[in-house]
Amino acid sequence: MATGFMVDGLRSLARRGAFDFTRAALLCLCLFAPLAQATDVGLAGLFSGKALLTINGGTPRIVALGVKTDEGVKLVAIEGETATLEVDGKKRVLRVGQNVASQSSGSGPAMAVLTADNAGHFLTMGSINGSSVRFLVDTGASTVSLGASDARRIGIDPNKGELGRTQTANGIAVVSRVKLDTVKVGDIVLNNVDATVHQQDLPIALLGMSFLNRMEMQRSGDTMTLKKRY
Repeated sequence: MATGFMVDGLRSLARRGAFDFTRAALLCLCLFAPLAQATDVGLAGLFSGKALLTINGGTPRIVALGVKTDEGVKLVAIEGETATLEVDGKKRVLRVGQNVASQSSGSGPAMAVLTADNAGHFLTMGSINGSSVRFLVDTGASTVSLGASDARRIGIDPNKGELGRTQTANGIAVVSRVKLDTVKVGDIVLNNVDATVHQQDLPIALLGMSFLNRMEMQRSGDTMTLKKRY
């Protein structure tokens, strides 16, 4: 009889051990499973049956109607100046120059996911005061920086604002310091952002620390995730 109790006890322990092992394995899978990332899509232009898209800050590419990219972005329809896209299973309607970051999770802080180009630079489509702008992430720039032509297109007079000087790669440049009503990248929208407007053109707008200081920045390989802190 004692032997029978011992055998039953061993079987019970084995079953319990198997359960504990399974639970631990599932816990490990949950801890190490990759987190779903946002897909950042910008509409840069429209053609007959095609759209020029930027995906995760990459180089603009032409996508035809009905085609689904490797990132899961599908061009569903084109109507006038808008395109209907399917991003992460959700339909989005964008106008030329607009940008959207779709999160698979419906909660959490606003975020944008950027992908480095071949040179290791992080580029992304965004907007300033509602106008489309292509940004280069630059942690060495103290503020968001715009060239003269970009500023005029947005509706900012490069000659207005507080005049000053700044050191650039080409020497000292005359600039004006202004406040931007809104700066948007992905799902992130910031108001009243300090910016520097150059008297000359810049090849690209710089997304500087007046924006990045309010972000939680996480880099993994060639991917950078920005999460709004405040």
